Amino acid sequence: MRVLDEEKRLNVLYEDEDIVAVAKPQGVLSEDAGAGSLPALLKESFGFGEIYPIHRLDKPTGGAIVYAKTRESAAALSAAVSAREMRKVYLAVVCGRPTEPSGRLTDFLYHDKRQNKVFTVRTERKGAKEAILDYETVGTVGYRDGELSLLRVTLLTGRTHQIRAQFASRRLPVFGDRRYGSKESLPSGAIALWSHELSFPLLSGERKIVVSEPPNTLPWVLFRAFQKNNDL
Repeated sequence: MRVLDEEKRLNVLYEDEDIVAVAKPQGVLSEDAGAGSLPALLKESFGFGEIYPIHRLDKPTGGAIVYAKTRESAAALSAAVSAREMRKVYLAVVCGRPTEPSGRLTDFLYHDKRQNKVFTVRTERKGAKEAILDYETVGTVGYRDGELSLLRVTLLTGRTHQIRAQFASRRLPVFGDRRYGSKESLPSGAIALWSHELSFPLLSGERKIVVSEPPNTLPWVLFRAFQKNNDL
C-alpha cells in the first residue's frame, strides 16, 4: 500500500497497469478539477500518467473510489457501471433510528442544479430519476438528547446525493450534513458518509473487491464495537 501522508489518509487500495483504487479524503474533489483534486494528487504524488474518472464521490464524502489509467480500462469500467456491475457499499451515520432495522428505499429524486440539492418527489416527473438502495442497521447509540444509527447501505442506482437525500426525506439526515437537515457539524465540511466497499470487474475477467475504513473520529468511534462484531 502506498501512502501519501497520514493526515490526508490518501492511500492506494489496489493498483495494476489498468486501474487504481484509492481512499479519497473528505473535502477533496473526486473529479479532475485541477490542482488539489484527487486525480491531480495521484498524478503529482505517485507519478501516475493519465487518470480517468469512472464514478464520483461527493466532496464531503470519503472512502474507496476507482480510476482507470488507460482508455481501454476506462471504457470497460464505464460499461460495468452502466450495467450495474460495480457494487457500491457505504457506511453512514444518521441522526435517529430507522423505523425498520433493514429494508429497501425507492424514491424519485429531482436534482435542482441551481441549489445543488436533491429533492424527493412523489411521482415521476420531468428530470426526476428513480433511486433505489438497500440498508441494514448495524447499531444505534444514544447521543446528546437523541440517537445515532450506523447503517450499511448498498446502492442499486447511482444518483446525485442519493443516500443523503433519501434518508433526509425520512428525517434521518447523515450526521454533519447541514445541507440536508443535520444539526451537527464536522470539521472541514465533512459528513458521516463513507464509501466502504467496491466490487468491480478487471479487464482479466476477475472480480476485485476493495475496502476502505472510515476514520477513527467522531461519530465513527461511537460504533467501533458494532463494526468489529459485524466484520465491517
